[in-house]
Amino acid sequence: MFRTALRNVLAHKARLLMTVLAVMLGVAFVSGTLVFTDTLSQAFRGQSAKSYDDVAVAVSMRPDPEEAAKNPGLSQATVDKVAKLDGVTGVQPRVDGFAGVPDAKGKLIGSGWSNKGTNFAPGPDGKDPALAFTSGNGPAEPGQIALDKETADKGGYQVGERVRVATNGPVKEYTLSGVFTTEDGAVNAGGSLVVFDAPVAQKLYLKPGYYSDLNVSAAPGADDEKLRDEILKVVPKAATAQTGQALADQQARDIESGLGALNQTLLAFAGIALFVGVFLISNTFTMLVAQRTKELALMRAVGASRKQITRSVLAEAGIVGLVASAVGYLLGIGLAMGLRSGMAAFDMKVPDGDLVLGATPVLSAFGVGVVITMLAAWLPGRRAAKIPPVAAMNSVHATPNAKSLVVRNSIGAAITAIGAVLIVLGANTGGDEGRMTIAGGAFTTLIGIIILIPFLSRPVIALIRPFFVKAFGISGKLAGLNAVRNPRRTGATASALAIGLTLVTGLTVIGVSAGQALDKMTVEQIKADYMVAMASGDGLSEEALAALEKTPGVTAVSPQQAGAFDLKGSYVSASGVTPGAIEKVLKVDVVEGSLAGLADGQIAVADKTAAKRGLKVGASVPVEYMDKKKGELKVAAIYKDSEFLSPVLVDTKILDAHDPMKYIPQIFVSTDGGPTAANEQALVKALGDNPAISVMDEKDIRDTFGGQINLLLNIMYGLLAMALIIAVLGVVNTLAMSVFERQQEIGMIRAIGLDRRRVKRMVRLEAVVISVFGAIVGVGLGTFLAWAIGKTFESSLPGYGLVVPWDRVGIFLLLAALVGVLASLWPARSAARLNMLTAIKAE
Repeated sequence: MFRTALRNVLAHKARLLMTVLAVMLGVAFVSGTLVFTDTLSQAFRGQSAKSYDDVAVAVSMRPDPEEAAKNPGLSQATVDKVAKLDGVTGVQPRVDGFAGVPDAKGKLIGSGWSNKGTNFAPGPDGKDPALAFTSGNGPAEPGQIALDKETADKGGYQVGERVRVATNGPVKEYTLSGVFTTEDGAVNAGGSLVVFDAPVAQKLYLKPGYYSDLNVSAAPGADDEKLRDEILKVVPKAATAQTGQALADQQARDIESGLGALNQTLLAFAGIALFVGVFLISNTFTMLVAQRTKELALMRAVGASRKQITRSVLAEAGIVGLVASAVGYLLGIGLAMGLRSGMAAFDMKVPDGDLVLGATPVLSAFGVGVVITMLAAWLPGRRAAKIPPVAAMNSVHATPNAKSLVVRNSIGAAITAIGAVLIVLGANTGGDEGRMTIAGGAFTTLIGIIILIPFLSRPVIALIRPFFVKAFGISGKLAGLNAVRNPRRTGATASALAIGLTLVTGLTVIGVSAGQALDKMTVEQIKADYMVAMASGDGLSEEALAALEKTPGVTAVSPQQAGAFDLKGSYVSASGVTPGAIEKVLKVDVVEGSLAGLADGQIAVADKTAAKRGLKVGASVPVEYMDKKKGELKVAAIYKDSEFLSPVLVDTKILDAHDPMKYIPQIFVSTDGGPTAANEQALVKALGDNPAISVMDEKDIRDTFGGQINLLLNIMYGLLAMALIIAVLGVVNTLAMSVFERQQEIGMIRAIGLDRRRVKRMVRLEAVVISVFGAIVGVGLGTFLAWAIGKTFESSLPGYGLVVPWDRVGIFLLLAALVGVLASLWPARSAARLNMLTAIKAE
């Protein structure tokens, strides 16, 4: 039987090619993902270990605001005490924060969050062990800086030149004293590192005379843990200490965790691709078995048992799976290398390291490929074994009996109903629990639809068939009839497209709906012409606020300064704003009282917060500020709750008096004449042409808040393209098999007058009908799932409502039709080229 299976594989190489491609693509995704994440993990672990090679103990101090007022960090006296401990050979004190430099066009080099500044920390030999200078030296005076080599190269900076440096304060110019290479995490993440003289860095980021971190080196053979315990005795209680090894191990675990999320996401899409491939494989083997019924009947007649027939089909599947897995694994290695190169192309720096080819990707590739192929072929093999020899010899195409179709449809309807009930239940439950219920219901519904899809094919195709008949005449009519001739085959082919478009439609509807909700929550709440913020996400300085207020043409300026205080027994977040300007730059819907009271030191409270705490306009409320001082504030106004506004609005002067560490995430600006190029340039100039500060108009604000959703959707579309490619292969395979089976029929219709052009059109339209049918099912199910998932986070995203993007749905249907046209090119050409006399004689 094995020899028979091998012979059949070799005899049907062309027909099995599509199956090989489907399995190969899925396996390549799985193995490529595993090789890619293994390689990245080892490279980052090696880099992490290397960065702590010379660190015996790392000390860090990040005190809370109350402690910071008394002891902001590690003083020079503490550094000296640590340096004098037995076994310590060196101490590198550090303080860091945001710093960035512009390129030749004035744009910030790096990603904002990964742009870092720190201090030069030389040892007795005058060298900083964390920096390897390729030219020049470290900064030796306040007016000097050093840059990492990549940043210097991108900006075209040479030693001795002047460099503009942006921090949270005004932009300043420094002389470049040196260029270095480093293993610093910010640089390795694609950012930049600016090194200042220590007193300058302390003044910028903390307080003169204080550091936030110490890297302690020890003599060879020293006990790092014992040294850590000794260090803890001489540093403030708010400080923490870890051995260099422990810190490297922790970073390695963090890397594993971060890559694990990426790994699971990519494997999830690989699973989707393989799941779609199951239908292609099953369809292929079903048609191959149907075409070989006489051969199988003869084998049964000469003594082959049902088990042997099934094993023969499974052996064919196993051979196909092995071949596809081997090619897929090699393709996966190439995919991993391509992903790594792609990250570098998008400035996502990856540490150098060898490609890791472990046992897990190999075993996973062959295990998944062979198991999926054999699993998909099991049902066709079992169905072939059940055909009695005499019945098989008398019928080339064994049609399912009415009872089997009734049972299948009944089971499919029941499973679909159960899944739909679970989805509705999850939508009403809401939250994480509701989403888990929806996930289970979605899977159940999808299985039910797959079982039921042959039954659905007749009514759905009957609806769209008149359009094809009207537009294409006899070719359209024949295409519609051919599409429903074998509902099981049509259903299996359409299932692949339905699954892919269910996911695509669901993600699109959720993304568009959430995007519009965010738009309402942000842009519609902003009356200002511009929003100013730091590219790093850090707070803006008071100097920036003062500069904007003095800019010619500016009519209103107000920050949203972050703050909080205890209001009637519990803390509530508050926004420090400019009285008289806040209502001009943000939409504040006052329902009672007046915002004019803010100028008199009063507060405005959101209606939900006011109702929860029993507050009314005119009431005096006891408060406790962040510095633990107590006071009393009067309620001037109550406004409609908004996700964009804090529960309490207060004059910035009140927050400033009790919060020495001010945090201003955004400043809103209205200008005379509205958003114009001249007004924007005036604001940029007022801020000192600071490349780290973004001046955003309405479009930029939309991109800031909604751009992540569009980016995520585009990534998802790219990943789901694999499943859609496999679906295309399924349509090609089905049509090719269909043309092969209908040679005699095609010869007859050619003989009675249907020319080659209309035969091609008939086959193409058949593919379009099947593809559009799958797309309709997918769009409908995807929209239903999007509605249910959206219901689970309506409460956490005010303004959310289901939005069906009909333009994109129309594009999906057109793309499905295009898929059908492309998939039919080869089968249609084959059908048109059949010799009618030879085809008529074919059995």
